[in-house]
Amino acid sequence: METYTEKLNDNQIQLLKKKYYNYISDKKIPYALFQIKLEDCTITVYTSKKAVYQGEKASLYLTQPLEEDEAGSDEVGTGDYFGPVTVCAVLVKKEDIAFLKELQVNDSKQINDDQIRQKAPLLIKRLTHSLLILDNIKYNQIHTTNNMNQIKAKLHNQAYLHLQKKAGSLPERCIVDQFAPKDLYYRYLQNEPHIINGLTFETKAESKYLSVACASMIARYAFLCAWDKMEEHYQCTIPKGAGAEVDRFAAAFVNKYGYEELSKIAKMHFKNTAKLK
Repeated sequence: METYTEKLNDNQIQLLKKKYYNYISDKKIPYALFQIKLEDCTITVYTSKKAVYQGEKASLYLTQPLEEDEAGSDEVGTGDYFGPVTVCAVLVKKEDIAFLKELQVNDSKQINDDQIRQKAPLLIKRLTHSLLILDNIKYNQIHTTNNMNQIKAKLHNQAYLHLQKKAGSLPERCIVDQFAPKDLYYRYLQNEPHIINGLTFETKAESKYLSVACASMIARYAFLCAWDKMEEHYQCTIPKGAGAEVDRFAAAFVNKYGYEELSKIAKMHFKNTAKLK
């Protein structure tokens, strides 16, 4: 079952209510304006103007409040001990909406890796985008003077700079999946030679904006490709995340290859490293 959430304006709420008037449920939902019960989707519109779509074909009923071109960015890999950090910024145009809806684009965390491998190459082929991959060797060097959020801010900014160069210009609305408050984000960039200003920051933006969802999927795909190469190089299966299984693998890896080799594939400031010592 698919689940999507998006923020609606008053006009969109009224249009939704009018369109599905005969399918509005009599059931009273706490904090909800109304609920629409369709055969393959349930749409609940809350007093906060948030709409939640649930069902086998929920993506087909999204209003997709994209009235003009937009760009979005997201990152992957920051919670994994092993593997790189990947950041992507994507430009989505109005004419891309039908294609993206048919492809059932969604946040990469909401779909499995097999689907990512199938769909992301289609996004890469169609959409103007900028993809940055920060490998572990470089990451560990940078982290000596920059914390994780500083690194992410600089990568997002660089991704937008590259996207601007590729596209010729950026649309008025550029969204960052928020990992830090706006003022802190720009404070991280204060010494950068070029800065993209006027960005919109929203939490869980990948579930609200097509551009951020596309960025999330492409970034995840790049992360998976890097992971494949890592496993192929060491001829083993490497666990994702940063839990107990990762600790056990890291211990065995260090026993076989040593700490210097570990620094080539791991984020050494994670607590997993301290546990090894």
